[in-house]
Order: sequence, then C-alpha cells, then structure tokens
Amino acid sequence: MKGADVLAMLHALLAQGVQMTVILLLAPLLTGYVRKVKARLQRRRGPDLVQPYRDLRRLLGKEAVIADNASWLFRVAPYFVFAATWVAAALIPTFAANLMFSWSGDLIAITALLGSARFALALAGMDIGTAFGGIGASREVMIASIAEPAMLMIVFSVALIAGSTQLSTVAEYMLSGAAGIRVSLAMALIALLVVAIAENGRVPVDNPATHLELTMVHEAMVLEYSGRHLAMIEWAASLKLMLYISMIACIFIPIGLAGDTNSPLGNAVGVTSWIAKMAVLGAALGVAETAVAKMRVFRVPNYLGAALMLGLLGVLLLFVSQGM
Repeated sequence: MKGADVLAMLHALLAQGVQMTVILLLAPLLTGYVRKVKARLQRRRGPDLVQPYRDLRRLLGKEAVIADNASWLFRVAPYFVFAATWVAAALIPTFAANLMFSWSGDLIAITALLGSARFALALAGMDIGTAFGGIGASREVMIASIAEPAMLMIVFSVALIAGSTQLSTVAEYMLSGAAGIRVSLAMALIALLVVAIAENGRVPVDNPATHLELTMVHEAMVLEYSGRHLAMIEWAASLKLMLYISMIACIFIPIGLAGDTNSPLGNAVGVTSWIAKMAVLGAALGVAETAVAKMRVFRVPNYLGAALMLGLLGVLLLFVSQGM
C-alpha cells in the first residue's frame, strides 16, 4: 500500500471518528437547546444550555441503586440501548456524505437498531415487576407497532425515488436536484416528522418533562433506574433526538453536505451548515411543542395511523407514477 493510500485511509478514519465524537458530545446540547427555546416561548428563563451535561455528570457520579429481584437484563439494558442508539446516530451523514462507514448507513439497518434498543428498554421496564414499568412498556410497544411500519413506508418511498436505502446515496441524489418536487416526498416528510415526535416521546405523544403516572410512557419504563444506568438512558434519548433531526436534514435538507471528505473547506462548510440546520429544526421542535397540547394516550394510534397512511399513499403514488 502506497503512502498516499495510507494517508487517505487515516484521513477517512479521522473524519468518521470526528463525526461519531461530535454526535456524542453535542447530543445533550441539542436537548438543552430545545428546552431553552420552550422556556423562552413560555416567558421563563429556563435552565442553561449546558444543564444536560451537569445532569449527566451528576448521575455518572452516583451509585446505581438496583432492586433485589432485578436480573442481568435490567443491568445490561442501559448500556445496550446507549450503544445501539449511538451506532445508529453515527451512521447518519451529518457534515459529509461519503464517510468511511457510509456504506453501512442503511435506513433499514438504522430502523432495526432503534427497534432493538426499544425492545431491550421495554423488557427492562417489565423486569422489576412494577406497575409503572409494565404500563410504560405496554404503551411503548403499542406506539412501536404503528411507528415502525410507518417508518418502513417512509424508507420505501425514499428508496423508490433515490434508488437506494443508503443514506449517503439518498442525500447525494436529493442534493443533485434530480428528485424534483414530488407529492410523495411531501407525504414522506410529514410522516417522518410525526414518527420522529412519537419515537422521541415529545408532545403531543408524550411529555419528557412530566412524571404523571397516567400519561407518561418513556419515563414509566426508567423510573427504577438511577446513577450511571439512568445517565446512559438519558444520553441515549438525546442521541435519538439528534438522530431523527439529522435524518430529516440529511434526506430533505441536504444543503451544504460535503461530498469529498478530503476537502477541508467542504468539511468546514458541511459542519457549519449541519449546526445551522440543527439549530433551526431544534427551534422548530420547541415551537411545535409549545403550540400544541398533549393528547390522550388512546388517541396516539390515530395520530400515528395518519403517518402510516401517508407513507403508504406515498409508496402507492410512486408505483402508479412509475408504471404509467
């Protein structure tokens, strides 16, 4: 192997490592930013942007209190959820499309990773045998039973347009302008927004800032966690929020995405544009959560059913248009 090839490989590894590190470190900041936007809209001062980092440091420094009847699954689940979510988030192209491991950034693989993390957390919620854990796990599975098919319909819609389920290929196709203006893309975007809100437990599906036993979903499954275990789960929740916002930006707003990782200027433009998109979409999430009220749990299937129907209609429209 020539020296130039070795240097190019080292540069590609460095770019991939930078993306994984940046996503890991900036995920809590995005959570704090959304909270700050919501607080300002409610005419409150709100916590600092770096408050999630303080919470994580405090939780990591505390001892984990575990119930006597907890099995190994309860202890392993937080680390598995964190690892699976981090890997899925790292596969999303952020500032560059052709990173070293971009070949593995498949939408179906990312959906499978998120589904396995959700399954592990639901099992952990039921492991202790508390009523809250069982309620939260059952509600989480109910939401997942509709959200995952809706996500697959979105994946099929995008794949039929771009000709691939690989995110780098999809982003480059969208950036080229070859997709044009399509009704199916608008349906996929609306459906993805609905699924992202539901998957992250945001208003109107769930409220991450409440602990009301009659309404909570995600918080009910993690009530028995503390210390470093709770820190892993909270960090994974921040990574999941960044994952979905980055996915929306990658597919539907790929402006500024660098195609060549060997270009320092392109990488700088890509990082700047990605941070700007995170700020705009995070602020939009804060505005949306402030403008609407939380719905009843039994209305959530209707809410997610709309996303499933939009995704299905988008796929059918593509099949009809391609067949004519």
